Amino acid sequence: MRGSETPGWGWGRRAPSPGLVLSLLLSAVPLGLLGEETRQVFMEVVPDWMDPPQNLLHIRAVGTNSTLHYVWSSLGPPSVLLVATNTPNSSLRVNWSLLLSPEPEGGLMVLPKDSIRFSSAVVFTRLFEFDVTNISEFTKPPGKSYPPYSLAKFSWNNISDSLDVTTLSATFQGCPTNDSTGAFANGSLTFRVQAFSRSGRPAQPPRLLHTADTCQLEVALVGAKPRGNHSLFGLEVATVSQSPDCPSMQERHSIDDEYTPTIFQLDQLLWDSLLSGFVQWRPVAFSQKQRGRDSALSCQTSPVYHPEEYLLPQSPIVRAFFGSQSNTCAFNLTFGAATGPGYWDQYYLSWSMILGMGTPPVDTLSPLVLGIMAVALGAPTLMLLAGGLFLLLGPKRYSEYQPIN
Repeated sequence: MRGSETPGWGWGRRAPSPGLVLSLLLSAVPLGLLGEETRQVFMEVVPDWMDPPQNLLHIRAVGTNSTLHYVWSSLGPPSVLLVATNTPNSSLRVNWSLLLSPEPEGGLMVLPKDSIRFSSAVVFTRLFEFDVTNISEFTKPPGKSYPPYSLAKFSWNNISDSLDVTTLSATFQGCPTNDSTGAFANGSLTFRVQAFSRSGRPAQPPRLLHTADTCQLEVALVGAKPRGNHSLFGLEVATVSQSPDCPSMQERHSIDDEYTPTIFQLDQLLWDSLLSGFVQWRPVAFSQKQRGRDSALSCQTSPVYHPEEYLLPQSPIVRAFFGSQSNTCAFNLTFGAATGPGYWDQYYLSWSMILGMGTPPVDTLSPLVLGIMAVALGAPTLMLLAGGLFLLLGPKRYSEYQPIN
């Protein structure tokens, strides 16, 4: 597993420089005047009439002149297709017989094909585990590596049982098909998906800003018994598109930490196209359900790379949509460090990300920060103005000395 070349700011790291603060202040003002976009969002489990049921979750976000399609599946490794069209009438077509065959190309399509303006996929391929019992600080690699869990070899719940159209959410819950060590006897790995019809923030940290063009994924490892006394966990994430270039990894900084205290960094993955896709996350995970500073873990991200060392598990929906003409890239995430809180505290780990298409949401200054700035900057200004007016308009004093002439 590859480590990050420059670790991101974590919980309690240093704040941005004054120059960055000033530039962000100037750039944030017009962004706060942007209007709020809404979409009509539909979430459904695509019926398959199979036994056992095959999980295929379709999110369709309809706007005035466009439709965004998110197709989530646990066929093979957990994965999601992102497809943007320039019509409000595009639709998803699934040929189950072809999709479940050894050659699934053409088994999943978004029609009409000529309306597609952007398409890509994100695949969650492996769960890593490292033993850091004898390591005093975070190093690269982060410790002894245990054999990774292939998420393509997990069994998953029936997604229909967790579908909630009121909150536009659903949860994939799984464990290894062959759990010879019994590590997941009382544990599971979950992927909770939620869509949105308008802009806003969740109630719990890291409170990522979402819009109607996005959906949120929360990954949680709960109750699984680690193979070491102090284990760090990591996640391998692959991206698939028809572009020959890999998405670019970027860091964005903000001076506003009201929503995630002392976290000033936002990491994002961007596809290079006119109508692009993106993934955003804060470099923080949590080791308790009640998320707070005491349970915050650092999140280290590797550079994006071509996975040439081994073959990634294949996703049937990705092969069905893209066929063989696609380019795969990957990056790794590692949660926690050798010291401080960790998964071992309560056998709990959660991390969140936002996936979307179009323009990534931008954090603007919150009302609290704007109020503090107004008081901090406004009070001295008023005092200077008042002092100047007093000097100009106040009573004039004359000297008692008279010139000799």
